[in-house]
Amino acid sequence: MIEAGIKGKEEMTVSEQNSALAMESGTLMVFATPSMAALMEKTAWKSVAPYLEDGQCTVGTKLELTHSASTPIGMKVICESELIKAEGRKLVFKITVSDECGVIGESMHERFIVESGKFQKKTDSKLEKSL
Repeated sequence: MIEAGIKGKEEMTVSEQNSALAMESGTLMVFATPSMAALMEKTAWKSVAPYLEDGQCTVGTKLELTHSASTPIGMKVICESELIKAEGRKLVFKITVSDECGVIGESMHERFIVESGKFQKKTDSKLEKSL
């Protein structure tokens, strides 16, 4: 059983590949909001992965974020998550991202525990329905 209090931490260096220009979320060579969102989700799912049963994973269902400061290419960013609520299959995380000068973003993120095979099969069945 997963309980509140689990923490995660991921670090990365901002590169041209995760810039606003490359992600097409803007025209500047700064850390892109979509890249920050992906880092937040990665930090959350990786933090709880060791606590899941075989055949389970988590899927993101909600992400409310603020991106409050820009970060240049070449600067390190650190993402820290904390599981603040675990209600059955629903997990809620508080996440903060900082660069070497301070906090650049925060979010509340919701994930659900699912059975990997069943979830993938259900999703793939949408292709058959669309034909």
